[in-house]
Amino acid sequence: MRKGAFTFIGGRYGDGVLAVALSAAVVVDVVLREASTGSKISVAAAVVVIGVAAAHRVRAPLVFLGLLLAVTVAAVALDVGPSLYGTPTSAGILVFLLLAVYSAAVHTSGRETLLAGALTAGFYLIDLVVVDPAGINPEGVVFYALLYGAPWAAGRAIRRRRLNERQLQHEKAQAASAIVEERARIARELHDVVAHAISVMVLQARGGRRILESEPAEARNAFSVIEDTGQVALDEMRRLLGMLRRSGEELALAPQPSLKELGNLVAQVQAAGLPVQVTIEGEPRALPPGVDLSAFRIVQEALTNALRHAGPARARVLIRYDAGDLELEITDDGHGSVDGSGSGYGLIGMRERVSVYGGELQAGPRREGGYALRVRLPLRSTRA
Repeated sequence: MRKGAFTFIGGRYGDGVLAVALSAAVVVDVVLREASTGSKISVAAAVVVIGVAAAHRVRAPLVFLGLLLAVTVAAVALDVGPSLYGTPTSAGILVFLLLAVYSAAVHTSGRETLLAGALTAGFYLIDLVVVDPAGINPEGVVFYALLYGAPWAAGRAIRRRRLNERQLQHEKAQAASAIVEERARIARELHDVVAHAISVMVLQARGGRRILESEPAEARNAFSVIEDTGQVALDEMRRLLGMLRRSGEELALAPQPSLKELGNLVAQVQAAGLPVQVTIEGEPRALPPGVDLSAFRIVQEALTNALRHAGPARARVLIRYDAGDLELEITDDGHGSVDGSGSGYGLIGMRERVSVYGGELQAGPRREGGYALRVRLPLRSTRA
């Protein structure tokens, strides 16, 4: 059944049914009692208005409670027809009253709750001082305190429980979102690791095959690079996949690649046939773990792309430590092409890494030939 299929004049279906039933019961009871016609009409009209307010009690609990108090004051002041409160002519009126107190307690917060409490105290004083024929007495003090205190306490307890449930749902939604983000991050990590390793191994295997007979020593060196690169990639994949089985605390303690390992990365790339020059400007310092990891992966992906697309070329990696930013510039002088618009998954992944920290990324061909990737990573994220 479609959710929300049953509705009633601006409220929930159950609220409308309850309001109609109570209103009808009270009106019938008023009509059947001995009183003047004018008095009966006045009371019946008041009951109908109260019933309409009861149907909207969730959205406007203070209107419902305030209207009941106004009718009560008017009935007592004008002595209109049968008494509505104290010694009631109908149990339905009492149910209306208790329902109004409960609704105000469960559906208000802040200043509205204070106002609802004041209105409820008004009912208490009217019944205790005016309506009760015995006047103010200990029994009445306790009775009316329980009469209005019970629905009020029940309403506040229900409200607290609902708020706790909503908070729990919110936390579950946040946890689910975090899981999705973590899976996306691991996917990017796996892409970076596998793409880099396979590119190096393919190039080494291709070169080794060509020189296997003419230069067996160089071929053996190529195969050693393939073995070492494959082992590193396998270890990285095991580490990343192992994250899926770790708790949050273990995950936070897991070692992450960083710019400190840039030398090993450059050695792998150079062994695969791409000369790389590394330049560091500024004073190197400890970086936030996420920025450090992202910077390493960006350099890794850029050099991997150069291996794939630049052809015979040389690459240059510039790392600049500024006061509030980490800047990366990876260039090559090759003749290959890479789509600077970001259609490749590697470049898309780099853009995602940069966007997480509110940074900037520029990528495209150089005027003098080759390709350039420039990245700025704020050391303090501007993202909330």
